[in-house]
Amino acid sequence: MVTKLLNPGPVSMTERVHRALDCEDVCHREPEFKELVGRVRERIAGVYDETKTGGWVPVLLGGSGTCAVEAMLSLVAKDSQTLVLANGVYGERIAAMLKAQGKAHDVVSSPWTSAIDLDAAEQALAKRTYQHVITVHHETTTGRLNDIGALGIIAERHGVPMLVDAVSSFAGEELKLAEWNIEALAATANKCVHGAPGVAFVLAKADALERPSGATSVYLDLSRHAADQAKGSTPFTLPTHVTRAFDEALAELADEGGWQARLATYRARSQRVRGVCVELSAHLLLDREDAYGATLTSFRLPTGKTYDALHSALKRDGFVIYAGQGSFDGAIFRIAVMGDLSGSDLDRLCTALRSALG
Repeated sequence: MVTKLLNPGPVSMTERVHRALDCEDVCHREPEFKELVGRVRERIAGVYDETKTGGWVPVLLGGSGTCAVEAMLSLVAKDSQTLVLANGVYGERIAAMLKAQGKAHDVVSSPWTSAIDLDAAEQALAKRTYQHVITVHHETTTGRLNDIGALGIIAERHGVPMLVDAVSSFAGEELKLAEWNIEALAATANKCVHGAPGVAFVLAKADALERPSGATSVYLDLSRHAADQAKGSTPFTLPTHVTRAFDEALAELADEGGWQARLATYRARSQRVRGVCVELSAHLLLDREDAYGATLTSFRLPTGKTYDALHSALKRDGFVIYAGQGSFDGAIFRIAVMGDLSGSDLDRLCTALRSALG
């Protein structure tokens, strides 16, 4: 029995992507790897229609999604002021990154079970001059899909572009970069794209990368990575085998119908899992089902059930779920539906949930 990952990344990869990892060793300075990097960048730009035509630059980084988010913050000037909207761990992490970089910022915080506070964002933008507004699209602390379209309209009205953590939404949710006033987004290979962990990227407007860099570290200088990759090189070693798997995962994404097909698949999977869990008194953490993105749902543990027992029971049946974070630790569980999951896998999961929670 192959264990299926129901955590929000890394995901269970298809056999096609697994085979791509079993490739010959290659030096990252050789022409064939430069060709691979160029192809991966083209495929990233082709995931959403509006980024196919130019003006958007994909920049690869060796690291996790958090690495990409922190590198994206090098687009923030050292002497600027930034507004962060946070309603979970990952929004709060962005504020922590800015603090570590010594960059001035204000935070509009919301309870983790609430939406981002658009009214407070409007008020903050009216009172002060900011260079950027930054938030998380899909906040996997709870599974909420934040309304960055509405936030983008507010920010644009005040002449401020947005930087977006799209680590858990790129290729699995709708993204309208121009309409939503997005200057750059950060994402990764090993979530909705279904690649292997180890490669992440930032998709940024070309003119944003032409500004003086606001980097406070050597490795996380996005402009340096972009400049070298434009010349067919990389400033540091990218994980060669993982990049090859990323290329295959992007090709598989396109072959299967792109982000639209993947979103439809995730919605169908999540709807089924939610129905079973609610039937078993594991109720939704958020107040409305439509507050969730397609890929992950948070559930309250039923009375008398513990996370450790549920996790152990499901793992024995071949599934790995995810705990709550912060104050939700021990009170909720989370199930993500990305990756290689068949109809029979979902049948087995529903049976395992009924056994563990019934």
